[in-house]
Amino acid sequence: MEILVCVKRVPDSAENEIEVKPGGADIKRDDLVYSVNEWDNYAVEEAIQIVDRVGGSVTVATIGSEESEEVVRREMAMGANNGLMLVDPAFEGSDGRGIAAILAAAVRKGNYDLVLTGAQADDGAGQVGGMLAALLDWPYASLVNLIEIQDGKLRIGREIEGGNQEINEIMLPCVLSIQTGINEPRYVGIRGIRKVASVEIPVMNAAALGMDSAVLGPAGARVKRLDYFVPPAGAGAEILAGSTDEITAKLIDLLKAKGGLK
Repeated sequence: MEILVCVKRVPDSAENEIEVKPGGADIKRDDLVYSVNEWDNYAVEEAIQIVDRVGGSVTVATIGSEESEEVVRREMAMGANNGLMLVDPAFEGSDGRGIAAILAAAVRKGNYDLVLTGAQADDGAGQVGGMLAALLDWPYASLVNLIEIQDGKLRIGREIEGGNQEINEIMLPCVLSIQTGINEPRYVGIRGIRKVASVEIPVMNAAALGMDSAVLGPAGARVKRLDYFVPPAGAGAEILAGSTDEITAKLIDLLKAKGGLK
C-alpha cells in the first residue's frame, strides 16, 4: 500500500510561551522552537504500522520553507520511506483551501492508495483533510482512531460525541484525518537521524505541480486572518471554605442565587 502522510512544522507549545505581535497580525516567531505537529506524528506512526503489516511505502510531504526539511527528515528517521518538500514563495499566505489544493496536486503526481493527515494542524481549524478529499473526489473520514485493512477497503473507528465509537467501512483510495491516541509514536534515535541525514529529498514548486501561482497565496485566499488576540482574563474562581456540610450549604445557596436551583 502506498501511503502519503501530510505533515507540518509548527511551534512546539511545550517549549515555547506563545505571544501575539503588537497589532495582532501574527504570533512572535523569533527564537521559537519548532517540531512536527502532534497529530501528524500519530498519522506517520499509523502509516508505518500499516506498511509493516501489508507492505508498501510511506511518503511524508510538507508545505513550507526549506526549514521544514528538519520535520521531513525526523519522520523519515522514524521509519517513513520517502520525503517530499513542497516549497514555493507563491504558497505563502494560502488559506486552508489553497493548502489543500497544493497537497491535491502532489497526490496526483504520485500513485497513492491512502492519504493521512493530522486531525488538526491548520491553526486548529481541522479543515485541510476534508478539503483535500473533496478536491480529489475521494471518500473521507475525520477523527479516526482505528484502522483495519480489508480487501480494497478499510474498517475504521471514529471518535464521536460523548466518548462513543463509530465504526465504518471506507473504500480505497481515501483520505483520513488521524486523532491522537490511535497508537504510540515510536522514539526517534540518533542512529535513525544519521541514517537519513544525507538522503536526497525531492523539492517541488508550483510549476512542478502544474499549478497557477496566481491562484495561490494571499491573492487566492478566500479566508483571510484579521487578528490574533489574547482574551481578557475573567474573574477568578471563588473558593468555598469550611466543613463538607458548610461547603455544601454555601454551594446550594450560590446555585439558588444564580438560578441553577429553584
